[in-house]
Amino acid sequence: MAVTWFEITSRALAGGGASFGNTGQYEFIRGMLYFAVDPKHPDSQLITDIALGPKGPDGMVHFASDVQVLKPLDPRPGGSLLLDVVNRGNRTVMAFNSPSQAVGSDQEPDLGNGFLMRHGFTLVFCGWQADVPDGRLRLHAPEALDEQGGRLTGQAYQQYDVARTTYQLLLSDRQHKPLPAADLNDPTAILIERDWPDGPPTVIPREQWSFARWRDNQPVPDPHYICLPTGFQAGKVYEIIYTAVGAPVIGLGFLAVRDCASFFRYATAQQGNPCAGTLDRAYAYGPSQTGRTIREFLYWGFNLDEQGRLVFDGLMPHTASSRLGEFNIRFGQPSSNHLRNTGNIRPLAYTDETDPITGQTDGLMRRQKIKGGVPKVIATNSAVEYWWTGAAFTHIDLTGARDIELPPNVRMYHLAGAKHGAGSLPLTDAPGEGTRQQHWSNTLDYRPAQRALLLHLDRWVRQGAEPPPSRIPRIADGTAVRRESLESAFRAIPGMGFLKALPVRRRLDFGEQMAKGIPNYPAEEGEPFVALVSAVDSDGNEAAGIRLPDIGVPLGTHTGWTLRHPDIGGAGHFMALQGAVVPFPRTRQERQALGDPRPAIEERYASKDDYLAKVHQAAQDLVGQGYLLSEDVAPIVQGAGARWDAFHEVAQLTPMGKM
Repeated sequence: MAVTWFEITSRALAGGGASFGNTGQYEFIRGMLYFAVDPKHPDSQLITDIALGPKGPDGMVHFASDVQVLKPLDPRPGGSLLLDVVNRGNRTVMAFNSPSQAVGSDQEPDLGNGFLMRHGFTLVFCGWQADVPDGRLRLHAPEALDEQGGRLTGQAYQQYDVARTTYQLLLSDRQHKPLPAADLNDPTAILIERDWPDGPPTVIPREQWSFARWRDNQPVPDPHYICLPTGFQAGKVYEIIYTAVGAPVIGLGFLAVRDCASFFRYATAQQGNPCAGTLDRAYAYGPSQTGRTIREFLYWGFNLDEQGRLVFDGLMPHTASSRLGEFNIRFGQPSSNHLRNTGNIRPLAYTDETDPITGQTDGLMRRQKIKGGVPKVIATNSAVEYWWTGAAFTHIDLTGARDIELPPNVRMYHLAGAKHGAGSLPLTDAPGEGTRQQHWSNTLDYRPAQRALLLHLDRWVRQGAEPPPSRIPRIADGTAVRRESLESAFRAIPGMGFLKALPVRRRLDFGEQMAKGIPNYPAEEGEPFVALVSAVDSDGNEAAGIRLPDIGVPLGTHTGWTLRHPDIGGAGHFMALQGAVVPFPRTRQERQALGDPRPAIEERYASKDDYLAKVHQAAQDLVGQGYLLSEDVAPIVQGAGARWDAFHEVAQLTPMGKM
C-alpha cells in the first residue's frame, strides 16, 4: 500500500459531543498521511517530473498530506466514505450541512444542520495542493531536481484581474505560495496589459517594471513579486511570463487523493486506519477548482490504486464546467482559474469527441474505460459555467450543433439561474472581498438540490437505484442557445443591461513539450469555441435545468453573469464567478413607471401567503421528481419568506438604479 503511516496529532468529540439521529456522536481527527509511491509504476509515470523527484533508500518517492477525518464515534460496518478534495486548502463538503459560519481549515468544522452526520457519512479532508497559504490543508511535495541535483528553471505564467489599483502583485494566484523568479533581471520576462481578459494585449516595456515589492514609494528587489511604479490599474488585466526556479512535483496531489481514499477504505487497524472495517464504498466531492481536479483525476485514469482496487465508486464534480487545471505540469499553479491556463486546451465531455478544427479526439473517461474502474458520476453546474467557461461542451459536441448522449454511468444537472457559489441574503452588490457589481448579487441557494443528488449517488452505488433524469440545456428541444441571442431579452429589463464583451474560450496550443507537462508560453491561440447557455423564459429566468422555487416561483430575474461596478474598474465587463438578481417591480404602478415588461410581484401573487403557498407546492413537486428532499421544503419556504421581505424593501431594481 502506498500509505506508509497515518500520524494522528489530535482526536476529540465533534460538535460539542452532539448526537446525530441513528448515527450517534462524531469524532474529529487531525493528522498527517505519509506516502511512498513507486516512480516506475505505470500510474506514477503519468505524473510530470516524478522521475526527477528525490528517492528514498527504498527507491520510492516520498510525500505527505495534511488530513482530517470526521467519523462516527461508534461506526457500523457498511458505511460510505465521502472524500473532500479540499479547495485551495479549505474544506468544502460541509456546505451540504449549510453551516452557520465559515471556519478555517485548522479549526473544527461547523457541523451546521448535521445533514451528513445524520446520513452516516465518514468525511475525509485531504490536502493535495502544495502551494496553499499556511494554516490550510496542504500537500507536502518534494521538488524536482535535475541530474546534478540542482533546482529546475523554466517558464511560468500568471494572470491577474485587478480590482484595486496597486503597485505590486505576488507571483501567484490568490496569495498562494509564489514561484519565484530565477533572475531579477530576466530579459525574457514579458508583462502584458489588457482592458478586459480577452482584450487586445499591450506589452509593458521591460524597463518600466521589475521583480520587486513596493516599499516607501520605491521598488525593492524581490523574486516573489512584480512591481509597476505607475500602478497596476483597477479594471485592467495583467499577464506575466517569466523564468521561475523551483518546481514541486505538484501532480503527486492526484496520487495523494487516490491513496488517501484507498487507505481509509481498505487499510486495517494494524496499519493505523481508524476507519478499518467500516467503509464499503467511497465518493469524492469537489466544487469549482476541485471539481476540475476530480475531472482530471478521472481523465488520467487514477481510479484504481496500485493494487488495482477501485478507489471511488462515485464522483461528484460541482461547478467544474468542461475544464481541467494546472494540476500536473511543471511550474503549474493549481489555484489558477483563468481561461488561458493549461486546463483549457480543449473542453472534455464524458464521451470521446473529435474537434473538427484540430482533428484531435479525446474524452474524459478514455483512459479509465481502458483500465477499468469507471465510477458513477453526478456532475452539477451553475449558469456561470455555461456563460463563462463552456459547461455545455460536457453534453453538446464541439461544433455546438448536436447533443451528446450521456454514458449510462453519468448524470448531469444544470442548476438553473444560479451563480457559481450558493447565494444568500442580505441583498448586496459586494458579494466578496475586493468585488463590487452593478446588480444585486444572485440570492439563489442551490444546496438543497445538492443534498438530494448526493443521496441519489449513494443509493445508485448501494442499491443500483437510478437517479432522476439529467436536466441540462439541449439542442433538440431548443433550450440550448447562443449567448448573443439573449441580449435583447435582457436589455428589455430595466436595470439589467448586458455585457460589453462576452468571455471567450479558445483552442490553445502550448507546444510540443506539453505532452511531457512542460508548456510553452504564450499559448498559440486558435479558433474560439461557440458558447451555448440555457434559453430564458419571459421573465429572463433560465428555462433548462433544475428550476428551484426561486426560478419556478420567482421574485426576480436570476442570472449566471453580472457587470463589474465602476468602483473596481472595467465597468460593464463580465465578473467571474458572480451572478445577478434583478427583482420584479413591486407594484403595477412601479412596473408601468419603469417600462418593465415583467409582471409586478403584486400582479403575480395575491399576498405573501399566496406566494409562499406556491413556493411550497413547487418544492413538493421537486421532491416528487427526486430533485429535493422532504426535509428541505420547510427551510426553502422560510427562505422564500425572507426574500419576499428583502425584495419589497429595495427602493431600486439594482444598486445602480435604472440602467
